[in-house]
Amino acid sequence: MKTFLLLITLIFTANINAQTVDIPDANFKAYLVGNKKINTNSDGEIQTREASVFILEMVCSSKHISNLKGIEAFTALTYLKCDNNQLTSLDVSMNKALRTLNCDRNQLTSLDVSKNIALSNLVVGNNSITSLDVTKNSALTEMYCDRNQLTLLDVSKNIALSNLDVSNNSLTSLDLTMNKALTDLNCERNQLKSLDVLSNIVLSILFCNNNKISSIDVSKNTALTNLHCENNQLISLNVSMNVSLEYLFCENTQIALLELSKNTALKYLSCINNNLKYLNLTKNVALEYLFCDNNQLVSLDVSMNKVLTTLTCKNPKLICVKGVPVDCLLEGAIKCK
Repeated sequence: MKTFLLLITLIFTANINAQTVDIPDANFKAYLVGNKKINTNSDGEIQTREASVFILEMVCSSKHISNLKGIEAFTALTYLKCDNNQLTSLDVSMNKALRTLNCDRNQLTSLDVSKNIALSNLVVGNNSITSLDVTKNSALTEMYCDRNQLTLLDVSKNIALSNLDVSNNSLTSLDLTMNKALTDLNCERNQLKSLDVLSNIVLSILFCNNNKISSIDVSKNTALTNLHCENNQLISLNVSMNVSLEYLFCENTQIALLELSKNTALKYLSCINNNLKYLNLTKNVALEYLFCDNNQLVSLDVSMNKVLTTLTCKNPKLICVKGVPVDCLLEGAIKCK
C-alpha cells in the first residue's frame, strides 16, 4: 500500500513539473526559452515549476512582444521590465511579489496594480493610460507615469514616495500633502492652476513648468536645488528661502521683480520674456549661465559674476553690460567701456 501511494505521489509530482506554461506570443516565448536562468532544462518549453521558482530579473525590453500571457506563472517574480514593446494589455495580478515593474513605451490604456502591494518602483510612462489606481501600493517610492492621458491621480496613500513624474498628462489638480518624503517632482505640461508644495519640505527638484499656475509658494522647500516654473501665469516669485538653489528657470511668465541676493549657490538663471526692470546679481558669484532676454532692463552689471561663461541679454533699452568677464560669450548687447 505504501509503495502504491509513493508511486502515485511521484507520478503526480512529475505531472506538475511537466506541465508547460501557455505562451502564445512567439517573441515572448523565444525570450523565455532562450534565457538559461529561466529555461533551466534547456528544452523548447517553460515548465510551471521553472516559472514558479524564478525570482531574478526578467528583462524583455524591445522584443516586439504584443502579448505577455504566461507571465502569470511567474508568481515569485520581483522585477519585470517589458518596456518598448507593443503591449495593449498587461495582467500582473498573479505577480504579487513584484517590487519593480517597468512597462514604459507600450500601447496600454489601463493597468491594474491593486494586487501588487509589494511594488516599490512603477514605470508606466509613454502609454495611453486614462486612469491609474495606486491607493493599494503604499510601498511605492518611485513612480513614473508621464506621457499618458491621466486627468486624476490619487497619491495620498503613497507616503513613502520620493520620486514622482506625472508630466505630460491632463491633470487639473495634484494633492501632495501626504507625500512628505518627496524629493523629486515633475508635473510639467499638465493643466494645473495651482500647486501646493508646502508639505514637501525635502523637495530638491521641482518641474512645474508649462501649466496655468498663477502663484507658487516655495518658502518651505529649503532643500530646493532645481526649480522650473517657466511658461506659467506667475506674476511674482519669492525664492529668498531657497538658499541651495542652483538652477532657476522662470521664463515666459509675468514676473516684474526677482530678488536673488540669498541665492548665492545659483549657477544657472533663465528669466527670458518677463517684465523685469532691474536685476541685481552682485551676490550670485557662482553664476555661470544667464539668459535674461526680452525684459525691460535698462542696465545690467555682472562685474561680480567672475565665472560667468554665457550671457544673452537682448532688451529694447539695454545698450551695454558692465563687467562682462573676458571669456564670457555675450549676445544681445555689447560690453560697456
